[in-house]
Amino acid sequence: MLRTTLAGLRLHKSRYVTTVLAILLGVMFVSGTMVFADTLKANYEESVMGSATSVDAIAVPAQPEPGDGEEPEAPAAFTEEQLDDVRALPEVADAGGLLSGEAVLLDDEGRAVGFMPPAAIALDGTSRFSPDEGTLPSDGDEVVLATSTADQTGFAVGDTVTVLDPEGDKRDFTVTGLLNFGVDPSYSMSGALVFDPDTAREMTGVSGYSEIDVLAAEGRTDEQASEAVAALLGSGAEVQTGEEFGLTIAENAGGDTEMLRVALLLFAFIAMFVAGIVIYNTFAILIAQRQREMALLRCVGAKRSQVFRSVLAESVAVGLVASALGVLAGVGIGMAGAAFGGPLLGTGSAVPVVITPLAVGVGMAVGTVVTVFSALVPAMRATRVSPLAALRTSATAGGLEKGTGWVRVVFGLLAFLVSAAMVAVVLSSEPNQMGPIIVTAAALVAFVGVVVLGPLLVRGIVRVVGAPLRRLGVPSMLAVDNSTRSPRRAATAMIALTVGATLITGYSVLSASVESTMTTMLEEQFPVDYQITPQFSLEGTGTGDAAAEGAEEAPEGEAPADGQSAEGGPAGDGAAAAEPGEGAGDGAEDGGPTAANATVPAFPTVPNGVIEALEAQPELGKVFGQRSTSVETGGDLPLFVYTYPGAEIGVDLTSEVVEGDLTDLGPGRAVVAEGYVDGVGVGDTLTVPARDGQDLSLEVVAVVEEMQSLSAVTIDTEDFATAFPGVDENELVLVRAAEGADAAEVRDAVYSAVEEYPTMQVASVAEMKNQFSEMMDIAFYTIAAMLGLAIIIAVFGISNTMALSVLERTRESALLRAMGLSRGQLRRMLSVEAVLLCLIGAGIGIVLGLVFGWAAGMSALPDMIFSVPAEQIAVFIAVAVLAGLLASVLPGRRAAGTSITGALASE
Repeated sequence: MLRTTLAGLRLHKSRYVTTVLAILLGVMFVSGTMVFADTLKANYEESVMGSATSVDAIAVPAQPEPGDGEEPEAPAAFTEEQLDDVRALPEVADAGGLLSGEAVLLDDEGRAVGFMPPAAIALDGTSRFSPDEGTLPSDGDEVVLATSTADQTGFAVGDTVTVLDPEGDKRDFTVTGLLNFGVDPSYSMSGALVFDPDTAREMTGVSGYSEIDVLAAEGRTDEQASEAVAALLGSGAEVQTGEEFGLTIAENAGGDTEMLRVALLLFAFIAMFVAGIVIYNTFAILIAQRQREMALLRCVGAKRSQVFRSVLAESVAVGLVASALGVLAGVGIGMAGAAFGGPLLGTGSAVPVVITPLAVGVGMAVGTVVTVFSALVPAMRATRVSPLAALRTSATAGGLEKGTGWVRVVFGLLAFLVSAAMVAVVLSSEPNQMGPIIVTAAALVAFVGVVVLGPLLVRGIVRVVGAPLRRLGVPSMLAVDNSTRSPRRAATAMIALTVGATLITGYSVLSASVESTMTTMLEEQFPVDYQITPQFSLEGTGTGDAAAEGAEEAPEGEAPADGQSAEGGPAGDGAAAAEPGEGAGDGAEDGGPTAANATVPAFPTVPNGVIEALEAQPELGKVFGQRSTSVETGGDLPLFVYTYPGAEIGVDLTSEVVEGDLTDLGPGRAVVAEGYVDGVGVGDTLTVPARDGQDLSLEVVAVVEEMQSLSAVTIDTEDFATAFPGVDENELVLVRAAEGADAAEVRDAVYSAVEEYPTMQVASVAEMKNQFSEMMDIAFYTIAAMLGLAIIIAVFGISNTMALSVLERTRESALLRAMGLSRGQLRRMLSVEAVLLCLIGAGIGIVLGLVFGWAAGMSALPDMIFSVPAEQIAVFIAVAVLAGLLASVLPGRRAAGTSITGALASE
């Protein structure tokens, strides 16, 4: 039987070409992902290890353990005396300290670079870092830039850059070198500037060391040096060998790589699932076409088990060959991804491509197992054919096509009903994280219904769509008839395309709806043109201009809400930090607690001079700010309180109102987000603890939906100033242009107003919308490209189905030619048949995608504005038509090129 099986493979190898291609593409995705992720991880490790292992031990300040109910304290930096003590250890040959703070770098237009200031460091002695280009600074007029900072700003060695000192004064430095910090999170996010030690102290105000790097003495190991330093510095330090330190950073960076690996493997799973459908359909057709061959084997003594093993042996051979080719292609794809995609993900110089046995083994195993598993059902069918009955039939599959029984209909309808019930339950309940997951499960159940009712759907859709096609000529009429001859085969072929169409349409609907919702929310509830925020500082105190203007830290018990200014986003974003609905202000409903307010680190603010300068510009119609603080209420979470100086609530800022009227806000009144303070509604009294002990008793005049432009608790500016007199500057400033003002003049007016405040971050709301739209588009096209491989595999499957169908209809095609059908008409018939099949698969997928994309969005965002991406759906339909035409090219050429007399004479 093995010899017979191999002979059959050699004889009919052309029939397996598209099957091999389907497996190859799926395995290529799997192996390519493994190789790419392994190479990226190795690159990260080499980048970090290269710097960390240049020293023998590294000490960093330890994080103090906070007491019960206390805020965690910042680690205490190492002192000059501690560094000298480390240098004096007999196990240490030399040691150096790393000074680290922040400094504001200005770009070539005089504006602060980045949302956060870059780190400002100095290498005092031995260090794990060394410049990749140029030299380290040697005096107070030189600086080295991180390569990421140089890429962002366009500065190079030899350029002059401007940096603000702690008083906000400008100082010029010459760039003497570039230093690649790799994936070290301390410097990879915001970039870095490297000064000489004295200049770093002047520019940052820091005096302690954030890291001590150690070289072991001759004859001492890394571990001995590390243990000696740890014993000297005690519990205030975390000490590791250079290799251990590098591995820790590499593991943290590698977490992103693993997430990328999982995401890509998810798309690879989809591709392999579609490939499995193609393999199943191919083997089902081949087995049906080889009924006489199987029956003959049975007649000459082959047992059912031998026939079964023969088919599985074919699948193993096909799977192994295709998987091996797929692994080779995957290695190439992985190499290309590492070469071109690696730099976009922050990798440095290229490292050799990493090809692990696991990547090869997983690719081979996945391809072979999927192939064998997909061939199981056709192999079992091959053993059930009666030898005598098969010998009396022609070598076609027609005899195996069965009608759609009532059991299949009932099961399919039941699957649709269960799916609809799951969606209904989700939409009738409160939004939660499980909603999209349940909707996804409902989509899978509905997909089972499509699979079960596939033959029935094909017949029904072809009857509807085929009616006008029949009037387009004989080829179209024949194509419509051919589409319903083997509905089960057609349904199986189209299912592969339905998978990809459903996923792409569903994501496009979700993406378009979220984008429409966010855009509408910004336009209706946040009607401004520009937003101005301070540059955020991790040091917790104002930098640059804020310091120059004499901005003070909030008195004890007050601070801007850290959920807001840290993000610099629209007014509605800040309350997320307070977790609305989880007990903030639990005691407010019964008169409120008397606990003192919390002490929270201050965040940078917008100087009041910025508002004055903006208000002086005639091109600007409205300027208002946002201030906030958090107060302890005795509950698990603090209460976040907001006010908007200069704004008319209900006009300049709005939100969806649950009850009450926003325009009623004034002294002695408050607006509360729904669910933020338990049990409080319109007309109730809300008590807000104040700094002087005179708590505010406020009447709630409106309740708004949560997570919108007005969030948490909003009070009048006079009440806020009375209760929190230390919070006298804004976290952000919002600007609306004057009626009829020219957009260019408005932009010039805004930038002119902040010219003396270079650390202020100016963002156009229109630009923010465009950036959000571009981000959503990039995500969509990326995911569409990933799912595109599944669609390509599905097209191969349809092409394979058409090719095998042409083989079994050889005499029929010859008879049509003999009766007058031209070669072109025959090709057109097959093209229409393939296009019809693709349109059915894509159409069902688009309908499922629209329904479940909407349901998934509504389960997470009940106020989502449903948006149908008509242009993208039109593209999907055009792609389906094109796919059908491409799938019919080779089968059409083969059918048209067959000899009429030779085909009619053959049996």
